Amino acid sequence: MEGVRRWWQDLAGLVLPAECGGCGSARTVLCPQCRTALSGAAPFRVRPVPEPPGLPAVHAAARYADEVRAALLAHKERGALTLARPLGAALAGAVRAGVGEVGWGEGEGPHPLGDLLLVPVPSTRAAVRARGHDPARRIALAAAGELRRAGVPARVAAVLRQRRAVADQAGLDSRQRLDNLVGALTVVPGGARVLCGGPVVLVDDVVTTGASLAEAARAVRAVRAAAAAKRVVRVAAAAKRAGQGESGRCGEEAMGALCGEGATAGYVGITREDSKKLSGVEEGGADGVSLRPPDDVGGAGDVLCAAVVAASPDSFEINRN
Repeated sequence: MEGVRRWWQDLAGLVLPAECGGCGSARTVLCPQCRTALSGAAPFRVRPVPEPPGLPAVHAAARYADEVRAALLAHKERGALTLARPLGAALAGAVRAGVGEVGWGEGEGPHPLGDLLLVPVPSTRAAVRARGHDPARRIALAAAGELRRAGVPARVAAVLRQRRAVADQAGLDSRQRLDNLVGALTVVPGGARVLCGGPVVLVDDVVTTGASLAEAARAVRAVRAAAAAKRVVRVAAAAKRAGQGESGRCGEEAMGALCGEGATAGYVGITREDSKKLSGVEEGGADGVSLRPPDDVGGAGDVLCAAVVAASPDSFEINRN
């Protein structure tokens, strides 16, 4: 009987929220004042100090303080799942600000490089078990729905996982957090193919030091560099099979530029037109592998930027020109 009562209380909490997640007002998911604190201002570009290496540009919808902090903690730690939608709407605004800054999605019609991929920074398995959900993933799903309703082709690609145990980040400074997380994330098997489906925006609920987002960017870029290398090998092999020796040498040179000494990972010296000449086919090739240029700005699989619901107040840039 006690179990039935607890189940009913949980269900009632989902259908009829007991209080505002931000200020505690009765019978509302998020009161108008708290919604304004969360989404009432334009998203800001944020930059943690010191900035971790490899951190993409980050935009946040709000400052991590007061009502916004309370709402995020209610969603994350107390299972107030009805807050996912307003938090997702705030995240969607930060995503739009970030991709707008780099010029993605300009013009009309479907984007030629595929959907915008929202890649959430994952929680540890222990945290997911303890909380009963993955907060960043849930908010990302809500944000993707918000973006689609606004005409932005977006979907969630939850392809990152923890590859090793990490210490609790609470109480660690920026350097300790960076050391704690380096090499901690990996892309799940098959995730590389998913990441080729469109440009990437890394998403999370909160940014403090930026170490988690920097590690997520590293993991995505590493898989992307490996996928680029495989594409160049296939292009070069196709050229050799076709007897196009000069083009084959171009492919080998591109491979050397990627993997040779002094190479910059993730950059391949091959153009879209070169790809067509080398393969003799349009995009996709005989084996279905995309031959789009892997590192054009805004190309499929690029880490365009990062977006979060909230950021520490001292990480908001003063000069946003």
